[in-house]
Amino acid sequence: MNSNRLTNAADNVRVLIAAMVEKSKSGHPGGSMGGADFTTTLYSKHLVYDPENPRWIARDRFFLDPGHMSPMLYGVLALTGKFTIEELQNFRQWGSVTSGHPELNVERGIENGSGPLGQGHVMAVGAAIAERFLAAQFGEIVAHKTYAFISDGGIQEEISQGAGR
Repeated sequence: MNSNRLTNAADNVRVLIAAMVEKSKSGHPGGSMGGADFTTTLYSKHLVYDPENPRWIARDRFFLDPGHMSPMLYGVLALTGKFTIEELQNFRQWGSVTSGHPELNVERGIENGSGPLGQGHVMAVGAAIAERFLAAQFGEIVAHKTYAFISDGGIQEEISQGAGR
């Protein structure tokens, strides 16, 4: 994807983020809007996955630590066809699949539930260790990359510091 198309995609994600938070009258748009370039670039240039087989064992994984940045994740996943505009319009509404903090749903591209601060970071560390273990046992055929978006708030938690050590 060329840089102009990538910028346009990230701008569209920002529009989706603003619309989701505004319509729900709840949430934090700033961090999500700031992270739109990162996630758009990650999903369009780096992340290896099979849209036809979301549970493919050698897929790359993306872990979101700050759950309040879920509009960013939902926006990018909507561009990949995993969420509809109607589902985004129901962001943070009772019974919606686009909850304020994402819940595990691999078929839709969500590798972890956000849980308490630091949880996404710790899950990413564990997944990366497991990936290296599997690759050592079964070869690089199962190798994949683990990406994480972590926040300063999550890093301040002891669980995250322990995983980092």
